[in-house]
Amino acid sequence: MASNEEVRSAAEIVAAKWSDVLSCEPDLINPEVPRTAYAHPSLRQLHPMLSHGALYLSRCTQWPWTHDVGTAYRLAEGGYRVCLDSGRTVLGEVDTVEEAYELVAANLPDGCGPAIDGTPDDL
Repeated sequence: MASNEEVRSAAEIVAAKWSDVLSCEPDLINPEVPRTAYAHPSLRQLHPMLSHGALYLSRCTQWPWTHDVGTAYRLAEGGYRVCLDSGRTVLGEVDTVEEAYELVAANLPDGCGPAIDGTPDDL
């Protein structure tokens, strides 16, 4: 079990990363995406990352990231496809970003808690 000092450290890392992600320029990601994810307390405690215009969430703060939290991918025709494991498992397709992050939050792994300062091996 992690000490209170380690938990605070991971929480501080996550909070700092969210601050960075929430202040990103719109050419990197639609600002509505991180704001919507951040509005969910269960998602706000996870480590956020951006890549290719998508927001990824991990249960750990160090690489390699976990692949068991859903990701919402914007569809060209509108709406979002929510997937696990880099698109290998489709959780569903929805019309709005709000619905996408409701689906991500509803499909968190059992026992998912705040991100830890470590790798998936430490979970």
